[in-house]
Amino acid sequence: MKQSWENTSSTSDKIRGTANEYAGKARQAVGKALDDNEMRAKGMAQEAKGHVQQAKGDVKERIEKAVSQTRRDS
Repeated sequence: MKQSWENTSSTSDKIRGTANEYAGKARQAVGKALDDNEMRAKGMAQEAKGHVQQAKGDVKERIEKAVSQTRRDS
């Protein structure tokens, strides 16, 4: 089930991102050990997905802080 970014917290995005990064690195290592270039490529893609998820979490956190600050200043 896909979730829109509004329904996930910045923390959960960062956690998912970290998990995907490590899973991708592990997949790359297995692919290298098995001389399986397709598996290595999938691992690289999964690791990149993790980086994007973490960046998404960072952006959401900044937006949440800015909105919170704006509400306090109002």
